[in-house]
Amino acid sequence: MNDRSETMHRVTLQGVEVPYARMGSGQPMVLLHGGGGPVTRFPFVDELARRFEIIAPIHPGFAGTPIPEHFDDMQDLVYLHLDLLDALDLHDVVLVGFSMGGWAAAEIAVMNCRRLSKLILVDAVGIKPGGRESRDIADVFAVTLDEFKRLIWHDPAKAPDFAAMDEAQQAIFAGDRVALGLYTWQPYMHNPKLPRRLHRVTVPTLLIWGESDRLVTPEYGAAFRDMIPGATLVTIPEAGHAPYMEQPARFVEHVLSFAG
Repeated sequence: MNDRSETMHRVTLQGVEVPYARMGSGQPMVLLHGGGGPVTRFPFVDELARRFEIIAPIHPGFAGTPIPEHFDDMQDLVYLHLDLLDALDLHDVVLVGFSMGGWAAAEIAVMNCRRLSKLILVDAVGIKPGGRESRDIADVFAVTLDEFKRLIWHDPAKAPDFAAMDEAQQAIFAGDRVALGLYTWQPYMHNPKLPRRLHRVTVPTLLIWGESDRLVTPEYGAAFRDMIPGATLVTIPEAGHAPYMEQPARFVEHVLSFAG
């Protein structure tokens, strides 16, 4: 551990209360988590907080927070985080999005790069490079927990034991799944219009991918890269959909090499 001293804050935006963690010091780095919930509990954040001021909001509906009645899809989340960047008056931001959060980050960059300096997408969803009948993204709502582990992890034996969760943890897990469905269901895990908008991303962009990701494969990542002007893609061996969990040192190395 370092001396990052994580502190939780709250800000109300258009009637929606948004909790966010803030830690470290330096250039701001905003972390948008994926369907697994907040990432600040993982050790890689400690390392990044040595070089950056980490701001990590919790998407409404995750980690036991309520879903606003007027929220319908990903666009509501994207505009909420655009408002958050304005409310905190952040500049020169390194925006990092994980999985579903990577989709949100890409949408934010398409709309307005004014507050951003760099963009990092980690095993992001959000596009559909194949045809109508192609299964570009595995359906996480139609598989068993064991199948889900095989999709997400390089080594499924290291995955969390869902059966060992207590009642409170199970309630949060179930709530996270509901929120994930709200933001990603129609159409599933992508915006059909996003590929024709990604040319608007005007900041340096890095895509980080786990070589063993079976939810969205490295080939999917390469297709995503090719839609963003000047973007680069790096893959991390022995890692699945969450390389920051299975290979945190390699993950941090790539982030610092690009953003530091």
